[in-house]
Amino acid sequence: MRKKLIMEAFDLLKSKGIVSSEAEFSEYWLAHSECYLRTLRMKRAEPSMGVVAICASRLQKAGEQIMSSPSHRHVGIRFLELSERCHQLVNEEAVELELIS
Repeated sequence: MRKKLIMEAFDLLKSKGIVSSEAEFSEYWLAHSECYLRTLRMKRAEPSMGVVAICASRLQKAGEQIMSSPSHRHVGIRFLELSERCHQLVNEEAVELELIS
C-alpha cells in the first residue's frame, strides 16, 4: 500500500509537470537520494513510513498553496486528498505507545 501511494503521488506530480523524473521526486518530495525509488524497485521493497509521512506533509503544503488559485482548485483538492490518504496510512500503521501512569 505504501508503494502504491508513493507512486500515485509521483504520477500526479509528473502529470502536472511539477517533477520530470523519479530522481527529482525522490530528492525533493521524499527527502532521499535520487536513486531511492529505483532502489526500492530493484529490492522489491516498500517505502519507509517516514517517507510516506514526508510525502504527505509536502503534498498537503503544496495542495494548500495551489488552493489559493481558483483556476487550479481542482488540482489542489487532488493533492490534499492524496495527502490525507498518506496521513491515514501513517496513523493506521503507527505503533501505539503504552503510557506509564
